Amino acid sequence: MSESIIKTEYSELMEKSYIDYAMSVIVARALPDVRDGLKPVQRRVLYDMHELGLKYDKPYRKSARIVGDTMGKYHPHGDSSIYESLVVMSQDFKKGLALVDGHGNFGNIEGDSAAAMRYTEARLQRVTQECFLADLDKNVVNFIPNFDETEKEPSVLPVKMPNILVNGSEGIAVGMVTSIPPHNLGEVIDATKAYIQNPEITTKQLLKYIKGPDFPTGGIVINQDELEEIYETGVGKIKIRGKVDIEKNKNGHINLVISEIPYTMIGANITKFLQDIAALYEQKKTNDIVDISNQSSKEGIRIVIELKKDTDVENFKNMLYKKTKLEDTFGVNMLAICDGKPETLGLRQILENCANFYYDLNTRKYTNLLERENEKREIQEGLIKATNVIDLIIEILRGSKDRAMAKLCLTEGNTDGIKFKSRESKIMASQLMFTEKQANAILEMRLYKLIGLEIDALLKEHDETMQNIYRYEDILDRFDSMTQVIINDLDEIKKHFNRKRRTVIENAEEAVYEEKKVEEMDVCVMMDRFGYLRSVDMPTYERNKETIENESKYIIFCKNVARLCLFTDLGNMYTMKVSDIPFGKLRDKGIPVDNISGYNSKDEIILLLCSQSDINLCRFIFATKMSYLKIVDGGEFDVTRRVVAATKLMEGDKVCSVEILNNQRNMILVSDDGYFLRFPIEEVPEKKKNAVGVRGMKLSKDALVNGVFYAQSQLEGNVTFGTKTIEISKIKPGRRDSKGTKLRI
Repeated sequence: MSESIIKTEYSELMEKSYIDYAMSVIVARALPDVRDGLKPVQRRVLYDMHELGLKYDKPYRKSARIVGDTMGKYHPHGDSSIYESLVVMSQDFKKGLALVDGHGNFGNIEGDSAAAMRYTEARLQRVTQECFLADLDKNVVNFIPNFDETEKEPSVLPVKMPNILVNGSEGIAVGMVTSIPPHNLGEVIDATKAYIQNPEITTKQLLKYIKGPDFPTGGIVINQDELEEIYETGVGKIKIRGKVDIEKNKNGHINLVISEIPYTMIGANITKFLQDIAALYEQKKTNDIVDISNQSSKEGIRIVIELKKDTDVENFKNMLYKKTKLEDTFGVNMLAICDGKPETLGLRQILENCANFYYDLNTRKYTNLLERENEKREIQEGLIKATNVIDLIIEILRGSKDRAMAKLCLTEGNTDGIKFKSRESKIMASQLMFTEKQANAILEMRLYKLIGLEIDALLKEHDETMQNIYRYEDILDRFDSMTQVIINDLDEIKKHFNRKRRTVIENAEEAVYEEKKVEEMDVCVMMDRFGYLRSVDMPTYERNKETIENESKYIIFCKNVARLCLFTDLGNMYTMKVSDIPFGKLRDKGIPVDNISGYNSKDEIILLLCSQSDINLCRFIFATKMSYLKIVDGGEFDVTRRVVAATKLMEGDKVCSVEILNNQRNMILVSDDGYFLRFPIEEVPEKKKNAVGVRGMKLSKDALVNGVFYAQSQLEGNVTFGTKTIEISKIKPGRRDSKGTKLRI
């Protein structure tokens, strides 16, 4: 058999494969369907629970059983994602309407994770059973094969309300993200009814029904005027604040009580919020805090900040809004799967898709019910007709040799082979024309059905069937009747499952925080060899001058309102405020330099720490391991940004020295293979900070600059190489960009 080689362009193959992967993530994993508001994993978990019979009035079942069954039948992507989905659908602090009734530890609002699935149990909520899964047996949605085509699963659940708005959704796909806030169930239903009754309704008119998001954590939305544009476009930012109450303490102190938090603070952000408040006190941003306590419980959130008696409470609240997550932003991007592709939808478009879905569901539902009722009518009419000639039926049955002969007589009037008592009976039997279904029902009818009361019940049941047929035909034939059915369903859902709005919607003024003016004074900033910073006033420095100089790696004299510049071997410059450095006693604990700047002590080495206040008057000289030199005017480092590139480096190069030029006249470069080069600093040109510089010393292969020294005189001073000290006068003068002299040590 001959082999055939198919040549394919590699880039085209990669592009196609990646697009296929991306679309799989977008459509089949990360984004919800606009019709039922569920991601595939959520839909599969709920359907599997329905198949397991885990109704709201039945016993709980182990979560591990649900997860394993879902993974084995419908979702082959690992148990962690399935269990996480189950947990989230049970958490009423994340969902506007919990869909799963969890029993056991399913996590809490402060970020504690749920217990392992072998310990927890779950079942469906009543709302899920009645509004999400109730009509699955009525052929209202399409069923598709599962991943190995051994089972069938619904392509979408027959949800009777806009779940995508009620519960919202969050998900990250490939190159796109969805973020839909939860809303109040009653308001969403009212808006849906308004759209159904008037499809030309505008977003502004819909906002009379839906006031805005209704977060499970409550809080206050403070940009009401911007909501119309957000809901029109499906994209925007919602500003949320926590709810803050003021209480008087027994000792006269003021308690600031946070009873509702922004939705974005759920989880670990509550702990971070408490840490941020503590940091405000430690960094001397405020001296008003007496105590902080988290008194939250099952009853709700209660974070208490005890303040001093004379605290300006409004200013303190505004500081919390500005400096912490007590005021935060929820980014809205209402992206969902619509007609099989991802699309960003406005409020009106979402309601339009949901309303169309409800019409499709009800059309299929009542078509199916009508077929069932017509089948019942056919059988009922056959049985009623049979009771009127029951004696003839019995005669046919007694005279027939087998079931087939009797059935043939009932359906076609064929009397061949049947023994009758009289010729009149045979003639009457030949005129019978029951349908096949009617004949089967007659043959299977039990004798007790001939009792008078049973016949009356049959007639009554037939009347009910006819009423149902007339009603279903009316619903299917008249648009207004179908609309009324949908509205009635929505009203029933609102009646049983609605709850009061928890989030307040308003227009609030921007928080204005006035920082207390700091009295300007001279301070001494110290950094020890471990990278801890602290500052003291000048009298303290004068009294402990010797101790400070012995224990500190860097000592900077500056104003307490100044900024410091920190240069590192990777060519970066970090700035920090002196006011962020703890000020007080000499032995007070300092703060790591990592905490108040972008500097990372694990990756970079500090070469110079200086004050930024007089930086415009300074000139800096840079030297790198690969022997590149330059002088930079200090004005280039007078920036407000926290991190800037102080110099440009060649690949693999690092800065080995940064110094402020004062009265230095000579520069000495020492290579790690023992060469010394001394030359005048005037030979180093001034460059911009984004320049590489010029070569200072010709290095041997694989050699690097090991030391940089400066001298005010050609004859005075020493340099150190290894453990040896060498007088500058013994180093032969040279020119920049020469190899230098190798000294015998």
